Amino acid sequence: MNKISKKKKIFLAVDAFLILLLVFLDQFTKHLAVVHLQDKPAYKIISGVLELNFLKNSGAAFGMLQNQKVFFVLVAIIILLIIGYVLFRLPDDKKYNILHILLVFIASGAAGNMIDRIKNDYVVDFIYFVLINFPIFNVADIYVTVATFVFVFLFLFYYKESDFNFLSFKQHNKFREFK
Repeated sequence: MNKISKKKKIFLAVDAFLILLLVFLDQFTKHLAVVHLQDKPAYKIISGVLELNFLKNSGAAFGMLQNQKVFFVLVAIIILLIIGYVLFRLPDDKKYNILHILLVFIASGAAGNMIDRIKNDYVVDFIYFVLINFPIFNVADIYVTVATFVFVFLFLFYYKESDFNFLSFKQHNKFREFK
């Protein structure tokens, strides 16, 4: 059995702390939206550009898959399990520090919206870019969208395929060959 290094334990503890902090921030902003925006007209931050507008979203982005709570909760759980596995396997190398941060943001967004779905049967959305008529979204959506975009960019232009060998099941089972 492999022993977890002290450095790895610190990384995982920081990851867990950041996830909790980011989920708290997301849930706090949604609480403020419920208290100050629900059943009220939109609050214009920049007229014609950005406003806060309360919306109960029982679907996914752009209103797709309405009322599929169980599906979304299961997908979020699977995403969180995969991210947990990857964070656990991620090398302590500086090269992967940005991946820690990106995965923490994606996990936080998935967890934040999953909490809403479990608690309310819908996700609280409240940020609306009027200028481009973009669908109303929330802080958790920002976490997931920005982190995923940066992750894809890094995957395409920075990391090589071999940089992800740490995820190979073959590598994890090498010790079995020597028994």
